[in-house]
Amino acid sequence: MEGNVSVGTESLVVRVPKAGELVAAQLRRQIVTGELKAGDPLPGESILMERYGVSRPTMREAFRILESESIIVVLRGAHGGARVLAPDESVAARHMGLFLQYQGVALADVYRARAEIELAALRAWAGSASDLDELTALVEEGRNLLGDPVGFAKLDTRVHQAIVDLARSQTMSIMAGMLLHIMDAHNALYIRTRGPEHELAVDELAYRSYRRLLKLLSAQDIDAAVAHWRRHLGKVEAHMLDDPGTTLVEVLS
Repeated sequence: MEGNVSVGTESLVVRVPKAGELVAAQLRRQIVTGELKAGDPLPGESILMERYGVSRPTMREAFRILESESIIVVLRGAHGGARVLAPDESVAARHMGLFLQYQGVALADVYRARAEIELAALRAWAGSASDLDELTALVEEGRNLLGDPVGFAKLDTRVHQAIVDLARSQTMSIMAGMLLHIMDAHNALYIRTRGPEHELAVDELAYRSYRRLLKLLSAQDIDAAVAHWRRHLGKVEAHMLDDPGTTLVEVLS
C-alpha cells in the first residue's frame, strides 16, 4: 500500500512496510538487544502468528527476511524450527564486499580506507602502556611465523586489528574488521597466484616494521609512530597492487 504525501509543492510516495517486514523488525529488535540470545529457539509459528495477528505466509516471509540477514536459521524436520544466530562480522563483510563490488570500487580504495582508519586509531590512542600487551604478544608470535606465509598473513590481519583496537572505538574496530575480512581474501589470492616462496622477504620487512611501531608507541612518540606506519602501509599497498585499477569483483568473485 502506498500513499501520497504533499510537502510544499512536491508529492512524495511513502511506502508502507509489509506485515512480514514489520514482524521481522520486531523479532530483529529482540535479537540485537539480547532479549533473544544466540542459540535460543524462537516460539513456534502458531504462537508467533497469534502474537502478531498475522497469517502463516506472512510469518514465513518474516522468517525468510531474518534468515537472509543470517540472524536466524530455520531447521526443517521433526526437531526443526527457527533458532537465533549471533550477528556475524563475516556476514556483514560479505554484504559490504558485495556492495563495493556493485559500485566498481578499486581494491586500492579499500587499502587507503584501511590505512586512514589505522592512522586515525594511532592518533586517538590514549597512551597507556597496558594497551600494548596484545600488540606486543602478536609481534612476538610473528617471529615464530616467519617462513610460514599463510600463518604470517593471518597474524598480519590480527596486528592491523589490534592497532585499530587501540582507539577503543567499537565502531572503528568493526569497520576495520570488515575491511580486513575483504583484504584477507586478497591476501589468500595473492599467495595462491604468486607462490609462498616470494613472501619471506616481505614478511621479514613487515615484522621489522611491527617492532619499530611498537618501540615508538612504547616511547609514546605518536607523531613518529603515525609517520612510520603511514610509510609502511604505503609500501604494503605498492607491493600488493600491481594494478591499482584492480576491482573487488576480481578478488571476491
